[in-house]
Amino acid sequence: MKFAQLPAVAALGGGHGLYASLSALRRITDRLTAIVTVADDGGSSGRLRRELGCLPPGDLRMALAALCDDDVEGRQWADVLQSRFGGTGPLAGHAIGNLLIAGLWQRLGDPVAGLDMVGKLLRTHGRVLPMSAVPLTIEADVVGLIPEAPDETSVLRGQATVAKTAGMVSNVRLDPDSPPAYPQAVEAIRSADHVVIGPGSWFTSVISHLLVPDLAEAIITTQASRILILNMGAADETDGFTPSQHIEVLADHAPRLRLDVVVADSRYAGRDRQLVRYVESLGGRVHTARMGMRDGSPRHDPLLLGSALSDVLEL
Repeated sequence: MKFAQLPAVAALGGGHGLYASLSALRRITDRLTAIVTVADDGGSSGRLRRELGCLPPGDLRMALAALCDDDVEGRQWADVLQSRFGGTGPLAGHAIGNLLIAGLWQRLGDPVAGLDMVGKLLRTHGRVLPMSAVPLTIEADVVGLIPEAPDETSVLRGQATVAKTAGMVSNVRLDPDSPPAYPQAVEAIRSADHVVIGPGSWFTSVISHLLVPDLAEAIITTQASRILILNMGAADETDGFTPSQHIEVLADHAPRLRLDVVVADSRYAGRDRQLVRYVESLGGRVHTARMGMRDGSPRHDPLLLGSALSDVLEL
């Protein structure tokens, strides 16, 4: 399908994975809405969340930085947002962008208005929205953490803890268990031409969106095409997973979800003979391409990912 105007895209995720997809998508369209996880409880975001009772701003900050212009001024603003205070005092380790966002939230009393103001200041290519109106806590069932009882399940709490667990995550949930979604985020999904999910930390940044009831319902019922971007490999919370296992746990957490396209790196996906069958069972097809960085690290190259997404979006 060819669009008379650039397509509207809603991109869901968090952290470095969403940064990669947004860096690719902003080269394709400026009708772009990032819907960002708010479960981070580590580092600067965790400190601000605990001290101010606000949403954790870190993943939102990264999304804004990804949408900055590629000119000198835009890159300077992105660098400022991402820069952190040094030293050993109370500000040490805080990202400048986190403090800016949290300060605007305190001044305006409205997280969306604060993010829109930062976006306007930075002249971002698109809009950034939180996935929920309240800070969320990830809770996970993890197997293999007790050496003398390797099959026993442990319960871990907190995104920072779950993301780095040495055990195998089998299930995740949110606290609160039915958090409210921002209406603007739900509307962005319903009115999009394409919904892009991932890549990123699979349980804490990708699956978590499907655990917010209103967001999940919007994703499941939208008329938009649903595009899933697989990670470049398996690490941290999905260490040892095949591509098809990533699809399997996604479907386990959202049984009604259907996918139109799964975008996967040809080197990683090519080793998994079951991937096509799993994706077809969800109503979709697999699109493979070389999308890795030239240095061989398991990260998406924004230009190569953008080219793959252009093919999928038929632009």
